[in-house]
Formats: sequence, structure tokens, C-alpha cells
Amino acid sequence: MSTPEGKVKRKVSELLKKYPGMYYEMPVPGGYGKSGLDYFGCYKGKFFSVETKAPGKKPTERQQLTIAAITRAGGAVFVIDGDTTQLKEWLDHQ
Repeated sequence: MSTPEGKVKRKVSELLKKYPGMYYEMPVPGGYGKSGLDYFGCYKGKFFSVETKAPGKKPTERQQLTIAAITRAGGAVFVIDGDTTQLKEWLDHQ
């Protein structure tokens, strides 16, 4: 059985696959290099990132720093713990 966060990741992946021309990746943490979020993607020339969480959970301090850095650089960031509405609306308006 999938973890609560795994269920959220599956929901996000299913949404992203519905958009033609979508590019996204889910980096695999390996202990080397810079830590990132769960998804990095580009849609219609716009960079975005997604951090998935089990329902009710919040990003860690390190994830919050990454979110702030991406936002400062002009990227869109979504923290999703189940409801993908905000991400879908953003994608629909690109």
C-alpha cells in the first residue's frame, strides 16, 4: 500500500500527464548535490516546482529555503497535501 505522501504524488503525476508539452521530473535524492523539492517542471516556458506532503504536513526548514529561492528567482512553487486545484488553475492559465 502506498504511503499518504505517495498517494499525493500519484495525484500530482496524473494531473501533470494531462498537459501536452509538459516537462517534469522527480529527482531521486541520493545524498549528493543540492537538495530539491519533489517535482521540477516547465510548462509553456514557465518554471514550476511542487513539494508533496502527507495531508496536514508542512515543508521542512530546508524545503522552505528552497521554496523561497525558487520564488525569488521567479518560479512558481506549489505545496500540495492532497488538493491539486491551485496547480491545475495555474497550468490552465499558462
